[in-house]
Amino acid sequence: MAEIAGIHKQQMKRKRSNEVVKEKWAKHYSSNHQILLVGEGDFSFSVSLAMAFGSASNIVASSIDTYDYLIKNYKNAKANLDILRKFGAQLLHVVNAVKMKNHTDLRKQKSDRIVYNFPHSGDRGKESDEDIIVNHQNLVQSFLWNARALLRPKGEIHVTHKTTHPYSCWNIEEVASECGLTLVECVKFKIEDYPGYNNKRGDRRNPDLSFPLGKCSTFKFMVSSNAKKSPPEFPYQKRLKKTLAEMNPIAEYLIDAGGLTYLTECLIPDLSDLQDDSETSSSDVGTSQPPHI
Repeated sequence: MAEIAGIHKQQMKRKRSNEVVKEKWAKHYSSNHQILLVGEGDFSFSVSLAMAFGSASNIVASSIDTYDYLIKNYKNAKANLDILRKFGAQLLHVVNAVKMKNHTDLRKQKSDRIVYNFPHSGDRGKESDEDIIVNHQNLVQSFLWNARALLRPKGEIHVTHKTTHPYSCWNIEEVASECGLTLVECVKFKIEDYPGYNNKRGDRRNPDLSFPLGKCSTFKFMVSSNAKKSPPEFPYQKRLKKTLAEMNPIAEYLIDAGGLTYLTECLIPDLSDLQDDSETSSSDVGTSQPPHI
């Protein structure tokens, strides 16, 4: 009898190991996607996905902040991080979105979806000021350039962003195009699609407070089939070129002599070319798509 029970137990174990785990969706994101989340606040968006999937083994959740800063400034951060850890997520702290393609824990990983919700440069001031807009553009374009290097074939980069003035002046599509990316879809963002998600401020003043969303969308990008590996001219470079030209005629010589790149190295952390194995073209169509709702 014991022998029969043992055989049955082994058969059930083999059956469970051969079962295909059912794919689960949270709006644009599948439990079958390898997902990299960038710029998390209190990590509530990551938790929302993990709860929808019943697992976070496919999630790498990161933020610019240290662990100590998170615990001190976000009341739900510790609980959210504990949940993600229990669900099997990879948690990374002090990840700079504009340098991440060379991050020790990311440079050898490739993702199907790389997500940055409501990027913000952290600058204080009027969002309509030209300098503030340029700073935001520089952040987004630097992120997109780095994210492109971490994509799997057929992968997508998602940026969720406000679409009303002055945020529309960021020109997300144009910024992405200069990074060799093509917009494949733009979908209205609804926070209720992600139960438990709390958007957070980005300027360090009362960081645990949410901000009014208003009209916003998720922009989905893929690498263009004819994308170049050399970096684009970034917003700071354009602005500096214009300023130098207005200051002194010798600026033209400085720019032509390669001085522009030298002067902006501190502003654009990573201007290196992309490697061959990072190319992922939008001419390929992904097989895993969300169900029509």
